Amino acid sequence: MSQTQKLHLGDHPLRLEQLDAALESPLQIELSAAGLARARTGRAWVERILKSGQVVYGVNTGFGHLKNKRIAPDQLEQLQHNLLISHAVGVGPLAPPEIVRWMLLFKINMLLAGHSGVRPEVVQTLAAWLNADLLPAVPTRGSLGASGDLAPLAHLFLPLIGRGQMTRGGGAPRPAAQALAELGISQLPLAAKEGLALINGTQFMSSYGVRIVLRARRLLDLADLICALTLEARRGTNRHADAKLHALRAHAGALASSANILRYLQGSEILASHADCDRVQDPYSLRCAPQVHGAVRDAVAHAAAIFEREINSVTDNPIVFEDDVISGGSFHGAPLAAPLDYLAIALTDLGSISERRTYLLLEGDDKLPKLLMQDTGVNSGFMIPQYTQASLVNECKVLATPASIDTIPTSLGQEDHVSMGATAAVKCFEVLDRVEHILAIELLCAAQAIEFLKPLQPTQPLREAMQIVRRRIPFADRDREFAADIAAAHSLIRGSRELLAIARPS
Repeated sequence: MSQTQKLHLGDHPLRLEQLDAALESPLQIELSAAGLARARTGRAWVERILKSGQVVYGVNTGFGHLKNKRIAPDQLEQLQHNLLISHAVGVGPLAPPEIVRWMLLFKINMLLAGHSGVRPEVVQTLAAWLNADLLPAVPTRGSLGASGDLAPLAHLFLPLIGRGQMTRGGGAPRPAAQALAELGISQLPLAAKEGLALINGTQFMSSYGVRIVLRARRLLDLADLICALTLEARRGTNRHADAKLHALRAHAGALASSANILRYLQGSEILASHADCDRVQDPYSLRCAPQVHGAVRDAVAHAAAIFEREINSVTDNPIVFEDDVISGGSFHGAPLAAPLDYLAIALTDLGSISERRTYLLLEGDDKLPKLLMQDTGVNSGFMIPQYTQASLVNECKVLATPASIDTIPTSLGQEDHVSMGATAAVKCFEVLDRVEHILAIELLCAAQAIEFLKPLQPTQPLREAMQIVRRRIPFADRDREFAADIAAAHSLIRGSRELLAIARPS
């Protein structure tokens, strides 16, 4: 198990920067006394409502289309129990552990706001799961992103009543009751409103969204580095990244990417070697990289602000106050669905321009052999990795079709407009994975191409990047199993602290 990250919940909002270091890691959390006190107060408000006999949706009524069915006081706990069981209808592959950790984290953070009416002991039990890295098995398909993520969250909390499955330390799912008993963690019968508060919310969508944003930020910094390496190999110009040019348009993302590219190419002897060539302009995939990369940066920044706001929001229904209880739509996924679709489109564009740069490298010129290998014919060179890129770009284009433009009424028309935000989240996550592989293939090809320019050398940061690549992937003078090279390049994109340190200098 990797090093744990400790987070303190209940006193301050969660920040994305806190989570950036915990993309893959187990978590350790502490619950503040103030947060638990708010939860206790919120529960007292619910108990007061129950004593008053007031009719409140989901507290003493049925759910959805059954909203007008009054539930007898002696059936209120059974109502919540049945809610979890009936809504746990997810299908498909399980959400990865890091997503499930953050679903628990974000739900705990919401419950500590005190407006959901959930007992402190429920929150403490969830914290015990997280601290033991005991994670419910959560299928990824079945949420409409409407009353929040009903199906995924129902699976997330089934173990509270001894049902469902859980995993620990990367092991296989097993019965939750058994896993909990081994660690001495008790099951909890649910009190009035608690089941509804647990399964109403956007924690499935927001966990995917935050993870996508943090990985995309890293990928964008590496994309600028890889682009600069390709530009060196193709002996392009850096004039298109000039600060005074971008100041006249002043999009924050383009300013950042152009500054990165300039930094990587500052003092390049390769650039100097062809300063008097007759090439007037580079192709768009090189010349317009700051604008394209920058547009993706701006999309990620926009989404990041929304997701950070969301993970610090109360997103269940109804919401309780000291003197009121309000049924509303705070669970609706529309605020997340549109940015998730927007991110999938933007990330697809990042993959598309990367594939075009790779194609430029393979075309060959007076310095670069076609397909980046001297002895072709008997060897195919780097022809086929570009096929893989083309396939991945095509998949991204299919996956980037927006989910949020669709709605299918449910609950016999009571829930007549849904966000489909969960579909948008899972699709965007798939797009991100493919774009990481696309850029890995560009990195592989750019590193191969640079070797043909010797004795000329790229700039210091690019030389350092080349050294990191070469420790994993040797120069190819003949065909070999390039799938292994692609996998090695992808591992650098996903997990190399050294490569990221070049892209993010202190």
